[in-house]
Amino acid sequence: MAYEQDDPRDFLRRIVWTLSLGLVWLVGTIGIGTYAGLMVPEKKLTIGNIIFYGWMLISLAGLIWVNYRIWKKKFPHG
Repeated sequence: MAYEQDDPRDFLRRIVWTLSLGLVWLVGTIGIGTYAGLMVPEKKLTIGNIIFYGWMLISLAGLIWVNYRIWKKKFPHG
């Protein structure tokens, strides 16, 4: 009986971790970008904008890598 209950728990745990990490990344990135004024260039593109967008892409790649690691484990049923 315990084997049947572990499969849905593992699936729901993966969903919760994926959504939580995505939401934290999204809120953090958009919050920093809007608070510091780096998200939208004012008159011209500055070094701060370039650093912000570089950080955004690197952290997005990290988020995708972490989510890949979470979901790469196969489920017992197939």
